Amino acid sequence: MAEDVLDGVGPRLRELRRRRRVTLAQLSAATGISVSTLSRLESGGRKPTLELLLPLARVHQVTLDELVGAPPTGDPRVHPQPVVRHGVTHLPLTRRPGGLQAYKMIFPAPGEATAPYPHEPQTHEGYEWLYVLNGRARLILGEHDLVLGAGEAAEFDTRTPHWFGNAGPGSLEVLSLFGPQGERLHVRARPRRAG
Repeated sequence: MAEDVLDGVGPRLRELRRRRRVTLAQLSAATGISVSTLSRLESGGRKPTLELLLPLARVHQVTLDELVGAPPTGDPRVHPQPVVRHGVTHLPLTRRPGGLQAYKMIFPAPGEATAPYPHEPQTHEGYEWLYVLNGRARLILGEHDLVLGAGEAAEFDTRTPHWFGNAGPGSLEVLSLFGPQGERLHVRARPRRAG
C-alpha cells in the first residue's frame, strides 16, 4: 500500500510542475534540489523522501497530503492542530505551505502563562497583519508603542523591529496573517491619533 502511494508521487510532481509552466531548472533553483534528482523523482527512478518533498510542497504551494495523493475527503473544513509556545496557543487556519498563512493566537491573561513569552523585538522578511478579536494587544513597531483593542488591525513590514503580546488585563485573541516576502495586505500600521 505504501509503495503504491509513493509510486504515484512522480506523475503528480510532473503534473504540478507542468501545470505551473516551470522547467526543471527553475524548480531546481527554487528548491535547491538538483535537476537530475528532480528528473528521477518525476520518472520514478528515485524514491521520494521527506527532505525532498517538503521544499517541493512549499514551492508548489500544496500540502504533503496533496503531493503524495492522500485521498480527498471532500470536507473543506480546516481541522487545526493547536501548538502551544511560551503559553500562547497557535491555531493554524490555513494549509497552504509557502503561501499566505493565517493563525488564531490565544494569549493567557498576564501572569497566567506557564512559560515566559519572549519580549525582544524581532525582524524577518515579509509582511504581517494583526486583527484583535478579543482583549488588548500591545504592538511595539520600531519607535511606536501601540495598544490595539478588539476590532482594530495593523499591518507592518516585518523587517521593522517588532513585537506584540497581551496588554491585559484579561486574555487576548488575535488573528495573524502573514505571507512570503513581498506579499502585501490591506491595512498600514500607523500610530494611534492623540485623542
